[in-house]
Amino acid sequence: MKSIVYHLLFVPLLLVTLSLPAQPGSLEELSSWMTGTFTSEAQAARDSDYYAISLIMTPIWQDRYPGQHWLYVEQAMASRLDKPYRQRVYQVEALPDGSFRSAVYTLPDPDGAVGKNADPAYFDQWEPEDLDLRDGCAVYLTYQQGVYTGSTRGQGCASTLRGAAYASSTVTIRPEGIVSWDQGFDTSGVQVWGAEKGGYAFIRNP
Repeated sequence: MKSIVYHLLFVPLLLVTLSLPAQPGSLEELSSWMTGTFTSEAQAARDSDYYAISLIMTPIWQDRYPGQHWLYVEQAMASRLDKPYRQRVYQVEALPDGSFRSAVYTLPDPDGAVGKNADPAYFDQWEPEDLDLRDGCAVYLTYQQGVYTGSTRGQGCASTLRGAAYASSTVTIRPEGIVSWDQGFDTSGVQVWGAEKGGYAFIRNP
C-alpha cells in the first residue's frame, strides 16, 4: 500500500519537475528565446527606413547532440520568403564565466535548405564538421535583469558585401523578440551597409 501511495505522489511531482521553465540566465532560456518565427513588419510600418523582414530560427540536431543547442537561421524579405538573403547555423554555448557565445556557420548547400525550417530532420545529412565556421563572427552575450545583450568583438568578422572589409552585429534578446543591428564597414571604418539609425526590431509571432 505504501508503494502505491509513493508512486501516486511521485508521478505528479515528476511531471511538475519536467515542465518547469528554463532558469533565468541559462543556456536553455537563451536558446528558447532565440527559437521561433519573428518579423520586423511593425517597425517597417512606422519607419520607412526599415524593411519588413522575416527571421526564423529552428533547433536542429536535438536528438543527435543532447545538451547542445544548434539553430538553423533563415532571414528573408517578407515579400520574398522563398528567396532568403541570409542562411546560417548558430551554435549557442555557455562559457565558463557565465556568459554565452553564438558561433556562426554557413551551410554546404544553402539553396537546398531553403524552407527546411519546417523539416529539421533535413539537416541530419550533415555533421557540424561539414559546416564552415565564420571565424570572428561569433556574438558574445551576457544576461542582466531579464535581457541578453551582446555583440561581435573587434573587426574580425570579414565581409566583402558592397565594398565592406568587416561586419559587426549587436543583439538584444527578450522573450517577446530580438533587436539585431548588423553593419558593414570599409577599411576606413565608414559604414557601407546595414541600418544606420539602430537595429531591426523582430517581434515574435504568436
